[in-house]
Amino acid sequence: MNTQEIMTTLAVGGGLAVVLWVLAKVGRVLASVFEALAALAVLGVALWGLLRAVGWIVRQLVGHWRTCLALLALWGWCTVLGWVSLVVTVGVLAAVLLVWWRLDAVGYDQWCGRWLRAWWLRWALYGRKLAGWLHACGLTVRDDAIPVDVTVNLVSRRRKREAVAKARQASGVAVPKLLSVRSGPSWDEVRVRLVPGQKPEDFDEKARELAVARKVSRCQVRELEPNVVSIDFMRRDLLEAAVACLPVPEMLPTDGSGVDLRAVYAGSTEYGKPWTVPLMGRGAHTLVAGATGAGKGSVMWSPLVSAAPAIRAGLVRMSGIDPKAMELSYGRGIFARYGQSGKEALEILEALIDELENRKRVFAGNTREVPLSTEYPLELLEFDEIGALTRYTDRKTREAIVERVAVLATQGRALLFTVRGYVQEPTKDTVPVRELLPRRVALRVASKTQVPMVLGDGAYERGAWANRIPEGSAGVGYVWGEGIREPLRVRAGWVPDQTIKHLERYVTNGGASVVHLSDRRGERGTA
Repeated sequence: MNTQEIMTTLAVGGGLAVVLWVLAKVGRVLASVFEALAALAVLGVALWGLLRAVGWIVRQLVGHWRTCLALLALWGWCTVLGWVSLVVTVGVLAAVLLVWWRLDAVGYDQWCGRWLRAWWLRWALYGRKLAGWLHACGLTVRDDAIPVDVTVNLVSRRRKREAVAKARQASGVAVPKLLSVRSGPSWDEVRVRLVPGQKPEDFDEKARELAVARKVSRCQVRELEPNVVSIDFMRRDLLEAAVACLPVPEMLPTDGSGVDLRAVYAGSTEYGKPWTVPLMGRGAHTLVAGATGAGKGSVMWSPLVSAAPAIRAGLVRMSGIDPKAMELSYGRGIFARYGQSGKEALEILEALIDELENRKRVFAGNTREVPLSTEYPLELLEFDEIGALTRYTDRKTREAIVERVAVLATQGRALLFTVRGYVQEPTKDTVPVRELLPRRVALRVASKTQVPMVLGDGAYERGAWANRIPEGSAGVGYVWGEGIREPLRVRAGWVPDQTIKHLERYVTNGGASVVHLSDRRGERGTA
């Protein structure tokens, strides 16, 4: 090998060595870069997971703070004192709660039982099964509904088609979120947040299905917010037994004090609270519909027993129209005006119209509402079997009665006139003034179609199942209207015959101005 070849070989070898050295340096730099990127990726994933975990913990603490605090307290207890002390303490606490429940069930449920029951029902029942119930009842929304709607705003058709295709492949559903569970003596209130595409009316229409899913006899849906509803499940029927009316007072002031005529006790609601009805003011005009034996007499007499001091003091002047001469006649002593036939009914209505016109002349321009007094008392008209005289009588008498009742219903509120009518057949032909009596009570009716006749459209779908009331549940009915957003099941207080006679003696012996129809003929009607 000559000198030139040796030099060429050395040059090539040196070049290769330089190249390898450069590649080694670059490789180490790239390796460092890749290592740094990998470390950053791992750190990012770890940080993301940590944030997700912290978010989940925060959500659990906010949404289930009671349970989290209880678990934290148990962990601390076991750490400090051990498991044996925990078991002993839990046993003692359970024994104390059992004794408390047996001795004072009402106090136990009010201060402790309802919280424990709500916690247990949320985790053991509604948390596990509510989503399935809602899906089975058609109260869920497919997840693909929202992406499809959102893609309408996309400009690119290709992107729109891709988004739609991707959404169509989704098979999940959006389920209303369980917010909280409250448990009372007889009802569970399950609050859920609706998902986009739902409305509260959707849950109203599925009340029967939800009741069957929960295996209870009644389910009521209440709208709390535009996107929040409370699904109430009745575990125990508080209206199964008869409800007692208030006792007739024995010794009370004769000035009528203590009686709020805008909220008079009438019975009990399905939630265990007092059911009150107005005898004067807004929403006092009332129509009560029910089949024979449904308990219209209880709805009639129970508020009157509660208002007995006001009637005795002369703050309430009673008028009664009793076509079948069996209901109001039993306590006719409390009525300043009483009639049975169509002719007598017209005379009573004429007397009321005369008094109404008189009050117009006295108070027009001076006040917007007549002040209640013994000189200008509340004129309360009890019209039993109103359909007998607004449909089943001669045309002339029928038209005259309907015209006068309409005048009292449309003009009487501010002038202290109230009409309360009772009917078996609640059709528009039978009660032409039905729409002028805004407060409705539907007792047991013959068919499903009669429910909206009394309570209005949508009442049956929202839970007013008046046609399903058992025959043995006299006084049980549904109320809807005048501020009541959902149908409310109530039971009027039962008023026995001796209580009606006691009421009659209490009112008449108290010096109330009772003027019988035979003594009033020819007068202007100010008695």
